[in-house]
Amino acid sequence: MKNYKTTSIGEIVTQDFRAAEIFKNAGIDFCCGGNKSLELACKEKNIDSTVLETELAKLENTTVNALHNFNEWNLDFLCDYIVNTHHKTVTRLLPQLTAYTLKIEQVHGAHHPELVEIARLFSQINTELLQHLKKEEEVLFPAIKELLKSNSPETKATSISEITRMKGEHEFAGGTMDKINVLSDNYSVPDDGCNTYRVTYKLLEEFEDDLHIHVHLENNILYPKALSLSGR
Repeated sequence: MKNYKTTSIGEIVTQDFRAAEIFKNAGIDFCCGGNKSLELACKEKNIDSTVLETELAKLENTTVNALHNFNEWNLDFLCDYIVNTHHKTVTRLLPQLTAYTLKIEQVHGAHHPELVEIARLFSQINTELLQHLKKEEEVLFPAIKELLKSNSPETKATSISEITRMKGEHEFAGGTMDKINVLSDNYSVPDDGCNTYRVTYKLLEEFEDDLHIHVHLENNILYPKALSLSGR
């Protein structure tokens, strides 16, 4: 059995992506909070770390699906995968959720004032993430692909500065979704919630789950490898 206690959450998920589901079920952030050790993350959540260690150990005896072995992928392929999978999910859900959060705020906000704040927070996410994706697709990802070819000083500088910026924006998006999760009581629809209310919370949960994987792939795999190529 591996020594998981002092290993970072992000590294555990990087080595075996199936661990993401274990951390999700435990309410532990494996993307923006991926630099914390398992022991510290469990302590903060008041969870017995030995329970999660036992669950993680069970994964050691089963074969990892090669399709999810993201840590072995070439960086240019990983960039394309992120764009074609996670960026598409974000651009699909952003307009829907911006409209839905505003609609349920207008209809149910008087009895559920948390919806006012949820709509406001998601509007911020919508604005920030659209700009974020554009910068990744037009500046950072091309720079990373160029690093694989030429490794020029200009490309190194661009990659380093953009990664620093992107990680800060990840912190904002992840932290804002954490607030929405808390405000919605983990997306629990109240008894008087209509169908639009239910759809909105279901889509918010889908959006958050996808964002966690999206940010994990970048923060814990793509960015560290790109920084290594840049001499960092």
